[in-house]
Formats: sequence, C-alpha cells, structure tokens
Amino acid sequence: MTDYYEVDFLSVETAKSGDAITLRYSIDGIESIHVVDGGYVDTGDQIVEHLTKHYGRVEIDHVVLTHPDRDHANGLRKVLEQCEVRNLWINRPWRYAKELLPRFETYTSEDALYCKLRSIYDATATLEDLALERGIPIHAPLQGAVIGAFMVLAPSRERYLDLIVESDKTPEAIDEQTIGGAMESLGRLIKAAATYIKALWGDEYFPPAPTSRENEMSVVQTTLLKGDRILLTGDAGRETLQEAIDYAKRIGIALPGIQVFQVPHHGGRHNVSTEVLDQLLGQRLPALPDKHTWSAICSAAKADDHHPRKSVIRAMLHRGGHFSSTESGTRCRANGIERPGWNPVPQIPYPEEQEN
Repeated sequence: MTDYYEVDFLSVETAKSGDAITLRYSIDGIESIHVVDGGYVDTGDQIVEHLTKHYGRVEIDHVVLTHPDRDHANGLRKVLEQCEVRNLWINRPWRYAKELLPRFETYTSEDALYCKLRSIYDATATLEDLALERGIPIHAPLQGAVIGAFMVLAPSRERYLDLIVESDKTPEAIDEQTIGGAMESLGRLIKAAATYIKALWGDEYFPPAPTSRENEMSVVQTTLLKGDRILLTGDAGRETLQEAIDYAKRIGIALPGIQVFQVPHHGGRHNVSTEVLDQLLGQRLPALPDKHTWSAICSAAKADDHHPRKSVIRAMLHRGGHFSSTESGTRCRANGIERPGWNPVPQIPYPEEQEN
C-alpha cells in the first residue's frame, strides 16, 4: 500500500528545454527515490540540491536515462558523481553490436561497430563509464522491466534495435532503413515554416512527419501510486506511445485513466496525435470543464520559443487536463504528503489559435 508520493518536474532553464524529474514515494513504510533524466550538465547540481532540500537525502534507488539526447543525459553525470546511486538504467546501443552487424553494410567487424555506436552515443557512454568506475549496477530499461514501483511499457527490445539502425546518426545502415531520416528532415522543415491560425474548441492538427529516431527510443514508464496512474514519457513519439498503449492493454492496465501525464518532448507537436491522445487521455470534451480531472506537466524552458506548442496545450485542455509547464519554476504533484510554502499552479489560458 502506498503511503505517499511526490513527483517533481525541475525547471531546466537554458536556451533550449531539457528534462529532469525526481520522485519520492513510500510503500508500506519503505521509501524510494527515483530520478528520471538529468537535463544539461549544470542541472545535475540542481537535482542534488533538490534532493537534499526536499527529500532529505541523496541516496537514489533508481536513476533512469530515457534516451541518449544531451538535454536528458548530461546532468546525470553529477548525480552519479555526487549521490549514492543503487541502480542505473540506460539503454546502450553498442551492447547489441554483434546482433546488429548484418544490418550495417559498411561494417564487417563487431568491434568497429561497437566503437562507432559508442562514439555516436557518447553522452550515454560517459554515464556507463562513471557507473562502472563507481560500482553502480547497470540495467536495460526495455519493455517489461520493473524499476522500483514502475513498469517499462516501451520500447521493446526488437523495436529498440530497429530504431538504432534507422537513426540518422547511423548513416551506414542499408538503404531500406533511410525513410525514417527523410521523414525527420521533412518534419524539421514543416516546423520551421509553422504559422498560427484561429481554431475552434476541439479542433486539433498535428503534422504527419514523425519525431527523431532518438526520441522514439525514449523509455515510457508507468506506476500506480496512492490510486494515481503516473505516465512518464521522455521524448517519446507517436510510435513509441502506441507501443506503450498496446503493451499496457496486454498486461491489464486500463486506459484512459492517467492522473499525472508527462507531456512528451517539451510539448512538441510531432510527438502526439489525436488518435494517440484519445487512447491515453480520453476523448475530447464538448467544452472546457469547470474542474480538471488530471495533470499534464511539460518540461519547457522560458527561453525556448518553440515549446510547448499551442496545439499540444489545446489537446491537453480538450481532454479535461490541467496543463502547466516548468517555464516559471519546478512543478510538484503530491499525494499523501505536503510541502509547506508551495502553492497551486493556475491553469494556463486556452489558446484560441494553433500551429497550421
């Protein structure tokens, strides 16, 4: 039985957005601390300070890197250096070099591919080195893995290997895998050309182009604490979210029914769709409700003009969510425990326009 939980989305304030999440929860009197992503290098100090001030200790049961982007990985260096970490959860592409070798046309040596992948994903490799140096056990957060009170819904091992091959960062992959990179380039062009148009309540538009293969590698994890379903998504795109939805249904997790939802990729509009959100969060309501029934929390820097997207904010409100971002400070959701001095976050105004 859960005694309490608190989940904090830390404010990562740089020119670009980043992710850093800390959680503390107690089940039958046993307290656990869980850190998901670490933002940029300087964010690491902020995480350590937050743990000390609000959780009273820097012993961390589980540190999870959702995917290899630097705005998620680099701050975890200081966490590994300054905290007592009991388990590190990272996916390491080079560990699958032997299995992937036949899928790369210019490599005939497992060692060469191993080194190439390790150099491509150097931020993750640095965390591996630190963990090995400090004797921290390393685990792979793939579908079905249990991380404390959390269950990993995606990615599956098979799909994770496909994403490594499809990535723009591995251009030596055979020709049939290049479609993902082409679509990502198209997505960036569409993003640069975005304009705003007036839109009625309930109207939703999300561009067809996908997010990056690295974002699709994101670990999607969930837990049920104090009766609240929490879903943490990293920078997951539609494909990974759909895989998570399908797996959740197979193992008996009822959707919709999420109380705490991490908005993927700082509120990027290439990561979600109406169809995915309907399955995760429910159908669009006929009007803005008087009272919200769940929380959508978005990690977005104040200086980042591209995030969160208005179309994403609208979609959260269409489904009765309370939307907030970390643009003006850390956001905390708690149940069963109080934090003196913290005040409710006002609902963001409904955007009357969206990206075209």
